[in-house]
Amino acid sequence: MTRFLNILIFILIITFFAACSTDKKEPKNKNQLIFASTKDIRDINPHLYRGEMAAQNMVFESLVINTEEGIKPWLAKSWDISKDGKNYTFHLRDNIFFSDGTAFTAEVVKKNFDAVMENRIRHSWMELINEINYTEVIDPYTFKINLKNAYYPTLIELSLTRPFRFISPNCFKNNKTKDGVNCYIGTGPWILKEHKKNNYTLFEENKNYWNIKPKITSVKWRVIPDHQSLIFALEKGEIDLIFGSDGDMIDLNVFTMLEKNKKYSTILSNPIASRTIVINTNREITKDIKVREALEYAIDKKSIVSGILNGTEKIADTLFSKNIPYSNIPLSIKEYETKKANEILEKDGWILNKETKIREKDNKQLHIKLYYNAKNAQEKIISEYIQSNLKDIGIKLSIIGEEKQTFLDRQRSGDFDLVYSLSWGAPYDPQSYISSWRALSHSDYQAQLGLAKKEWLDNQIKAILLETNEKNRERMYYEIFKYIHDQYVYIPLSYSRTKAVFNPNLKGVTFNISQYEIPFEKFYFEE
Repeated sequence: MTRFLNILIFILIITFFAACSTDKKEPKNKNQLIFASTKDIRDINPHLYRGEMAAQNMVFESLVINTEEGIKPWLAKSWDISKDGKNYTFHLRDNIFFSDGTAFTAEVVKKNFDAVMENRIRHSWMELINEINYTEVIDPYTFKINLKNAYYPTLIELSLTRPFRFISPNCFKNNKTKDGVNCYIGTGPWILKEHKKNNYTLFEENKNYWNIKPKITSVKWRVIPDHQSLIFALEKGEIDLIFGSDGDMIDLNVFTMLEKNKKYSTILSNPIASRTIVINTNREITKDIKVREALEYAIDKKSIVSGILNGTEKIADTLFSKNIPYSNIPLSIKEYETKKANEILEKDGWILNKETKIREKDNKQLHIKLYYNAKNAQEKIISEYIQSNLKDIGIKLSIIGEEKQTFLDRQRSGDFDLVYSLSWGAPYDPQSYISSWRALSHSDYQAQLGLAKKEWLDNQIKAILLETNEKNRERMYYEIFKYIHDQYVYIPLSYSRTKAVFNPNLKGVTFNISQYEIPFEKFYFEE
């Protein structure tokens, strides 16, 4: 009923603003796209992780890019790989300049790599960091990376939004970037012109850009923290675009309503990442594998997908969908079956207290806690539904929404029973994502600490990333995916999709491979 009332209130408010749409508006700059985000861009130093990746992608570029057809040249026009797979020689384009006029040369590439490598521990989630032995300037436009071992995801990880992107050496502080930078100067299609913290950022086209120039001259990144205010701004014509993944901008209920309203254009990406609940195997109650198994049967994913996600996403039976590399493998499926969940708990000694309706064992209640990001429009609703599912089998679930930084700190500390999570999607899944399972700062690592074979798992991940034989690699991926699946570390819910809602006059709206990037340079307004 609460959800219905919320929707009804939302419709009434939208109707009110529609009625007010005759209000006089300021003339709009036809060549400026106004994008609204719930978050400020913050520090977009490409060698750190404090800023919004979509903004970093506008200004800073990489040696190669990831496309639907695979890795393609970008700032490097070509490359050679040695027969033993340990040496990558990149031939740079010779017509590239940073927007401050600095030439993009092999010397500059090495300075950027050195700056990244000086902060090696911070980037240790990415195995490439550990595999780089040293780098070399061969000539002004030839740069070489020497690895300790053959590492098959090298080009993929060089294409990511961070940390291997290039910033002008004039922005370095004492020849470093790990302690901050003096400016944000890149080679990309956009120049950061003005930043009013928590208010707006203005990006202007880079008129000397080496590649195809943007079709619009500027992007204004407005910060509107409240989700409803975001929609109202769209309705009033104050913004042109809302774009994001997994409810960080807009939930699927509102998206569906806007989709039916012909005033807007809407698009959804292909399924791109895995929406899951991570179960901590290192906590008093959830270390019990039978409790984790019962949870797998207790959550009604079909209703979540059809009732909360409006049928726009596909039910996830496994951590990764079968279209993810190395993931098309046979794994057992756990479907919603409360009878089965009850039987598992009963057999495990968790007996239902008929007065409290909560199961107990050894004088302890079956009470666990699920944490989520309170600013996420989607996670709260899903968490509430899971709470009702678990109540049906005698599990008391407390759901706690937290400010994002607190939520992230909790993941790093491991202070959770269950935590809402989203995999990183293409091009990170599976190699970079599983590599991060070994990093102390990630919820996955903390959640896996109670596994009997955690040490084997970490060693196996490193071995996979260095394995050069494709058949062996397939077998090794199967072994770790089956182990994680059979240990019930993750409850897969659905495969998420990125959403965009925009002014119908805005054309060319599309998605990049990565859910964290927005290809503003491809967007334009119809005359």
